[in-house]
Amino acid sequence: MAEGPIATIIRTKLTTALAPTRLEIEDDSARHAGHHHEGGIDARPGGESHFNLTVVSPAFEGQNRVTRQRAINALLAEELAGPVHALSIRAMTPSEAVD
Repeated sequence: MAEGPIATIIRTKLTTALAPTRLEIEDDSARHAGHHHEGGIDARPGGESHFNLTVVSPAFEGQNRVTRQRAINALLAEELAGPVHALSIRAMTPSEAVD
């Protein structure tokens, strides 16, 4: 399945900044279709509002989980302020990633 425009932006930003050895981007929007929250409906009709990310990068060496997630959130701040409603992040170093 081809990535949509938001996933492509996410991939480009994370690849440029973190040079990951593994990057998985899963559009999880369909599971949230029709869910309501205070500001309206969670999932956008075309998807690309909820993502699960797995990022394996040497850039995470020496960083704790919170620091890694904050770094990814900062890189994707524009998307999180707009079309992306939720982001689940698994950020690991290559030595932590066990397939």
